[in-house]
Amino acid sequence: MKQLELPAFDIKLKKSERGVEVFDIIRKKYIMLTPEEWVRQHFVHFLITRLNYPKSLIRVESGHSYNALLKRSDIITYDRTGKAFLLTECKSASEKLNESALYQVATYNHSVNAQYIALTNGIGFICGKPGQSGSAMKWLKELPVYPDEPE
Repeated sequence: MKQLELPAFDIKLKKSERGVEVFDIIRKKYIMLTPEEWVRQHFVHFLITRLNYPKSLIRVESGHSYNALLKRSDIITYDRTGKAFLLTECKSASEKLNESALYQVATYNHSVNAQYIALTNGIGFICGKPGQSGSAMKWLKELPVYPDEPE
């Protein structure tokens, strides 16, 4: 797998009849190791170890509906009141962070209603705070640190 710009962690891999699998500490099971999963696992560990996100308030591959279609969000973190705090879409390291991918996470946020959205490929990220009632997205230079109190 490609080297990422995210901190290394104690990754647990195993070989199975399906291929190489990685242990997901959120879902508590082994998952097929794809280039996107490689980024997702690194990003989850980054959120927990560097930005103080509680592991218990992170959901991976959460289902939600948008325009009567079932969609899956890569990572949703919640605040202590149960409201979506950060919605993150992960792409493989070889994919560019482009307008199409950003539109995807922004569209998902219509049903998730997170306070922040992020897009990452493990090499870089784009993060924003959606505006209230149609106002413009506020772009951020850093990912939000997990709040001690709900915002």
